[in-house]
Amino acid sequence: MHAPTLRLLQALSCCLLLALPAAALARDGAAQATPTTIPQLTGDIAIDGVIDEGAWQQAATIDLAYEINPGDNVPAPVATVLRIGHTRDALYMAFDARDPDPSRIRAHLADRDSSFSDDFVGVMLDTFDDQRRAYEIFVNPLGVQMDLVREDATNNEDPSWDGLWTSAGRITPGGYQVEIRIPFSTLRFRDTDGARRWGVIAFRNYPRNIRHQIASVVVPRDGNCLMCHAGKVEGMAGVEQGRNLEVVPTLTVTDVQVRDARDGEWHGDGLQVEPGVDVSWAPSPDLTLNATLNPDFSQVESDQAQLDLSSNFALYFPEKRPFFMEGADYFNTQFDVLYTRQVADPDYGLRATGRTGDGAYGAFVARDAVTQLLLPGSLGSSFTVLRQPANVGAVRYRHDLNTETSIGMIATSRRGDDYANDVAGVDARWQSGKHKLGGQFLRSESRYPDALEVDDHAPGGNAWRAAYEYDGRAWSFDALHEAVDPGFRADLGFMGKVGYDTSLVGLGHTWFGDDGARLTRIGLNGDYDVTHRADGQLLEREWEAELWFNGPLQSSFGIHGLTRKRFWEDRLFDESYLNAYGNFTPRSGVKLGANLRVGPQIDLQAARRGHGRYFDVWGEFSLGLGYSIEFDLFRQDLLRDGGTAFAATVFDTRFGWQIDPRQRLRVAIQGSRVDKDPALYEDPVNRHARDVAAQVIYSYKVNPRTALYAGATLGGFLDDDNPTFFNSSRGVFLKLSYGWQP
Repeated sequence: MHAPTLRLLQALSCCLLLALPAAALARDGAAQATPTTIPQLTGDIAIDGVIDEGAWQQAATIDLAYEINPGDNVPAPVATVLRIGHTRDALYMAFDARDPDPSRIRAHLADRDSSFSDDFVGVMLDTFDDQRRAYEIFVNPLGVQMDLVREDATNNEDPSWDGLWTSAGRITPGGYQVEIRIPFSTLRFRDTDGARRWGVIAFRNYPRNIRHQIASVVVPRDGNCLMCHAGKVEGMAGVEQGRNLEVVPTLTVTDVQVRDARDGEWHGDGLQVEPGVDVSWAPSPDLTLNATLNPDFSQVESDQAQLDLSSNFALYFPEKRPFFMEGADYFNTQFDVLYTRQVADPDYGLRATGRTGDGAYGAFVARDAVTQLLLPGSLGSSFTVLRQPANVGAVRYRHDLNTETSIGMIATSRRGDDYANDVAGVDARWQSGKHKLGGQFLRSESRYPDALEVDDHAPGGNAWRAAYEYDGRAWSFDALHEAVDPGFRADLGFMGKVGYDTSLVGLGHTWFGDDGARLTRIGLNGDYDVTHRADGQLLEREWEAELWFNGPLQSSFGIHGLTRKRFWEDRLFDESYLNAYGNFTPRSGVKLGANLRVGPQIDLQAARRGHGRYFDVWGEFSLGLGYSIEFDLFRQDLLRDGGTAFAATVFDTRFGWQIDPRQRLRVAIQGSRVDKDPALYEDPVNRHARDVAAQVIYSYKVNPRTALYAGATLGGFLDDDNPTFFNSSRGVFLKLSYGWQP
């Protein structure tokens, strides 16, 4: 057995042996509060933001009595009451959020999942009562919806889930009121004939000079879990989940053209009309099946502009395509084994996700028209494309030994002509109170066509990691070791660095301000890490530290410093920087931030050391009820050998008009400029490079499944070969989808 494999198995075994008795003690010693019974309501309720129907008097009430941040479970500064009940087919909730000065309520008309800076109320629903996964349902005072899926083990909140539910809100003379109706067909929960038991945390965001977080339960500051503190609700016997069948036909029409020179001819594939259909069916609460044929995988919103001249690794862009976003958390592991944007142009896809009594599983297969590859290395990575189709698949299973301990497996496969990549592995995680342990082991085998320019056409190797985290009230500590063989490949994932091993140890301390203090939190943390190449060559030895503050105007600011030795082009370079950053919210609807970094830095293209400077300023403005502006402008340059080797500027500006809750108009303008001094480089470089792109989109959304999008794009660039700026791309698109539930 390989030595790294043996070490990992030994580490995981020790983790499990330590975890099981500790988990049992934690479970046996936990005191259970008396559950709240959710009654069945009789009588009609209109979801209009007015809590005036008689049926609400039958509902159970839950007080949001605690401020959990920045206060340490102190009495809430404002009163909030949740009324909760159900009918045969839906869960009903009403919030009465009192406010001593309603004129200061922060509420803006916005797109879905865009109002987290506003006042809002909602719940976290652990419908399986296993402290693993929870639905988060939030609504601002104007009824704008926000919904996420929370993975408690990682504290990851995934906004890609868009459930079908109804909400309304209104500002009143005494605060605001919100009503919510969630069909049981939108949620997944245990299939039983008797009463059901869920974990519930009711939550209120109350942003003023500082952001107050208010909850229905006590949430200790020391601990790595949230849903383990949830209150319990019982009832809902005999509720109906409906047919759980949804069919979403789509139609996408595009016409995109490009040209290579200012006077060149426009060319493209002409008008493209692509029909498709998505089908979702949940034959039981524990299983959801999805199928897509000729799917629409177009992105409606453009990616955020990125440029980083201090790194040689490929940049990560988040997934935005519906088929892959829904249920994506089922496939998460400690390594990024699955990055679904690697499935670039699929013809069809099938997916199954669900839960067993003791765990969860997910699987999908797809046929991809092209094969996109991330070519990894120890010092850099890049993307390339094999012009051939591929069959892809992934399967993930997690088994819960108890509420604290889980083990799992994952496997991915992608195969085409003279090409194959297979990855399989196991992982384990234990979490109890302040402590968290985790580990993962993976093995890959690959085969690449002879035409692909790679050093090894049949690589294979292992990847493994083990980590420990301690998160106490004031102190935190973490330790990590991971190693990835040079031949390891995860072609369906985002693992751009291979052929290395790294160790890290970090320590942090947090001070909490007293009630009324201007600084609510002060933190000091730092870590040390060292990375070696597989042959023993030192790649990086790094020390870093950060001093940060949370204060008035919902501000967060601090100073971060780093010093390291970094290997590049057969030499070790000294790099360091000092980074000052901050952001604050001076008034409702306005958020501003800036980041300044200076220090010695490597010019990767020239393999020489210079003085780097980086400046980033950004802002978010919500004007009136429906207008918004977002901007991000950053500049990066490097001075060396008596001149400016390079200077890069990138801007990303987005204008939005939320015409009404269903209609939105959005304009995005992005551009970059990179100037280099050829006299400071041995190899030829472009003196100037500039590009700009614009996109305008109109959307009409009845719900997340039924929508219309129409828009246009325009792009242009210049470089040394084309010194005059010219339009190089243009296109129009129309996207229609309809959600049908028979």
